[in-house]
Amino acid sequence: MAERVIFHVDVNSAFLSWQAKYELEQLHAERDLRLIPSAVGGDPTTRHGIVLAKSTPSKKYGVTTGEPLARALEKCPQLVIVQPRFDEYVRNSRAFIEILKEVAPVVEQASIDEAYCDMSGTRRLYGDPVAFAHQLKKRIHEELHFTVNIGISDCKLLAKMASDFEKPDRVHTLFSDEIEQKMWQLPVGELFLVGRSSTQKLHSLGIHTIGDIARMDPELLQLHFGKQGLAMWEHARGIDPTPVQAVSDAAKSYGNSVTLRFNVTDADSAKKILLSLCETVGARLRADHTYIRNVTVTIRDCEFRTTSHQAALSEPTNVTEIIYQQACLLFDQSWDQSPIRLLGVSAGKTTDESYHQMDLFSGSAGSPAPEKLSKLNAAIDQIRDRYGEDSVKRARFLEGGSHMTDGLSKAKRET
Repeated sequence: MAERVIFHVDVNSAFLSWQAKYELEQLHAERDLRLIPSAVGGDPTTRHGIVLAKSTPSKKYGVTTGEPLARALEKCPQLVIVQPRFDEYVRNSRAFIEILKEVAPVVEQASIDEAYCDMSGTRRLYGDPVAFAHQLKKRIHEELHFTVNIGISDCKLLAKMASDFEKPDRVHTLFSDEIEQKMWQLPVGELFLVGRSSTQKLHSLGIHTIGDIARMDPELLQLHFGKQGLAMWEHARGIDPTPVQAVSDAAKSYGNSVTLRFNVTDADSAKKILLSLCETVGARLRADHTYIRNVTVTIRDCEFRTTSHQAALSEPTNVTEIIYQQACLLFDQSWDQSPIRLLGVSAGKTTDESYHQMDLFSGSAGSPAPEKLSKLNAAIDQIRDRYGEDSVKRARFLEGGSHMTDGLSKAKRET
């Protein structure tokens, strides 16, 4: 059986690098944002007035990603702040992914600036994977004029952990037999899925390193953290059988997310936002006459840590209420009580066909049957198309709040 080799390729300070490239190539700027204290930020009058990306020199002043621009300027008064150009970011992202697709049998784009490449079985073609990773990194720099980190492992989780080691412009390995040496001494907060709240709770239990988690009884972790505890233990031991999966146009997902103007700290407010996201996702599905078979919920906390959980549906659907019901279940399973700054809902594994398994209890106890909900959704879509989105609202939004959140801008969605 061929060895499994996974690359995680991550653009270094993506927005900042792409902004610098744009200024140098298109505006013929004399400065290079990457070489001076600088940051990409949004409108300082809104919650989007935060540091989206920062240069390496700005780190010396303590500037951090996600903090308000006003605070960053207090730390570094000479900080150069530039407005984001998402159209340029999308263009660079596409060029970056195209190079990866040229060399890797399977490429899974994880976000606008990172992707997994399954390089298994390519040793005869490219030689040593580490040596080839250096060649790939060099090619991206020479052709696209920005740098990347590449993490190499035998699973996706460890490849991602490896790419987060020393930056920028580096290649790191973290194979299963290197876990104890390279990963177990790291603090628990460095482990995927462990946020600030979980870190504090782990510290209270006397657990301070990833190795401490790996050596614990998984049942004890599950007792304190539920399913997340078992996931922590598996991740600490490098257990991740998830395959690298290319997403074809036919299997594209329908997603929507929103960065909040204030941190959300209660489940009811969060679920109201989830409902508005599901409204938009559902409407897009029905407009394309498409059905989905899984739902994913993404949560980003105030420390900029992101978690995503997904679940399969028992049958294809494009009904807003069903998508929302699953999103709430995923939210309850995922949220660790940390203040929330971003929420997202996406629906994937699309199909043009729908079916419904008859259930003796469908529509019972005041819950409408799926086929009735589908007809109701379609009727509401027609009214909104004719009279505007605000012509029909759920009662939950009568006291305020966006009932159909647009989420990411068009430029950011088209990646």
